[in-house]
Amino acid sequence: MLLAIDLTSEVPIYQQLRDRIVEAIAEGSLPSGSRLPATRQLAADFGINFHTVNKAYDLLRQEGLLQLTRKAGATVLRDAASGPPPAEFAPSWEERTRTLLAEAVAQGMPKSEIVARCEALLAGFGTGSSDPLNTEG
Repeated sequence: MLLAIDLTSEVPIYQQLRDRIVEAIAEGSLPSGSRLPATRQLAADFGINFHTVNKAYDLLRQEGLLQLTRKAGATVLRDAASGPPPAEFAPSWEERTRTLLAEAVAQGMPKSEIVARCEALLAGFGTGSSDPLNTEG
């Protein structure tokens, strides 16, 4: 599994793990039904506490992206082909997006550049890049 996390970042490790997995799902490299490594294995790969991985996986479960079972472990539940998101998703997503856009505006980034960068990022999703979850970091 190719996961790039920065152990020195101010962003908590569980949030970095969650974010990288969401990105892999959006890129199409973790389609619905994909299995993720066991929490203890992923924690050992990074040299972090397994509770940190548990927290990331649980966030993804709460967001409806993972199914966690004792027998199968963590399995991707949704991907871009799964259809529209649940109704409760849009308001919280819009709130987070508003904050990110406000940061760009507050830093003086022109609207045209913000839009261009958003379009470029969106173009990268659904491409199915190979093996995004190798543990590197």
